Amino acid sequence: MIPVCVPLLGGRELEYVTDCVRTNWISSKGRYVNEFEEGFARYCGVSEGISTTNGTTALHLALAALGVGKGDEVILPAFTMMSTAFAVLYCGATPVLVDAEPDTWNLDATALAGKVTPRTKVILPVHIYGHPCDMDPILGVARDHDLWVVEDAAEAHGALYRGRKAGGLGDCACFSFYANKIITTGEGGMIVTGDEEIADRARSLKDLAFQKDRRFLHTDVGYNYRMTNIQAAIGLAQLERIDEFVEMRRAHAALYTRLLRGIPGIRFPVERPWARNVYWMYSILITDEFGLGRDALMGELANRGIETRTFFMPVHEQPVCRDMGLFTGERYPVAEEIGRRGLYLPSGSGLTNEEIMHVATAVREIQGGL
Repeated sequence: MIPVCVPLLGGRELEYVTDCVRTNWISSKGRYVNEFEEGFARYCGVSEGISTTNGTTALHLALAALGVGKGDEVILPAFTMMSTAFAVLYCGATPVLVDAEPDTWNLDATALAGKVTPRTKVILPVHIYGHPCDMDPILGVARDHDLWVVEDAAEAHGALYRGRKAGGLGDCACFSFYANKIITTGEGGMIVTGDEEIADRARSLKDLAFQKDRRFLHTDVGYNYRMTNIQAAIGLAQLERIDEFVEMRRAHAALYTRLLRGIPGIRFPVERPWARNVYWMYSILITDEFGLGRDALMGELANRGIETRTFFMPVHEQPVCRDMGLFTGERYPVAEEIGRRGLYLPSGSGLTNEEIMHVATAVREIQGGL
């Protein structure tokens, strides 16, 4: 079986984790937490990094640090992982959806201004599958309406927008370090920001809102979202190789596109002229011209030992949202279309050229045999 994604270790991860165990610094205190936070923030071009337990808690913590609560609205794409919407709901706020662009699959910035109301507090763009959003118009709407911008960059480590790193474009940004991400801590996440006040607020809330001058006195509801020193040790070793991993993903994407080009019914991921797509997952759409539906193709590939994944199911189509009475009667046709037709192929950084050739050959043979 060729898995859809596995982490690539083999740098200094074992050395750093062994140091944690040898010195007994295995919990949320220790030098690796600080070094990983500082190093990753610097990589994104900002001054502050706040590590968390995962990408979802990073999103929740960022929104909480900005004071998002009941009565507020947060604008986000209809096409995204549900964790983006869940973070809004955790705060008691209302998610407001915007349809996707048909080529990048990111939030359609041209539809953004029409979604702003007096209750809007945050715009939450998501850099889907490694391609950055078109941030200038998003930031323009935010400036016009005095809104915060929180980037969901969970899938976009190292992506560039007009020469600037994803994560350094909005007021703050949130990353995931789950095992399938470009760099990993196993589980883990981080907020990065250039705003010291946001950073201080997030650090307090993630550590149970202990008071600086009296530890067990609490004036806020805090959360236990602390990353361990062991996780951060793995993350620091991964960060040392992040540019290598990004180039691996980009090279894999180029090879996939070259090998699959010319097969009827496949729409490929794009890279806008102003962007560097890091191709977190090599993602394609299967159109009617292919001659076989997306799910049937995935079944055929599974029979050949090739694991794949469907695209995200749009937020407004999720049963939990329907049961909560959210988005009643709302339609987002682009999100619906790509959610129905999209899949991603094996995409880990450690994938070999031979494995990519095997996957591409399998897709070509399946289509050719119809």
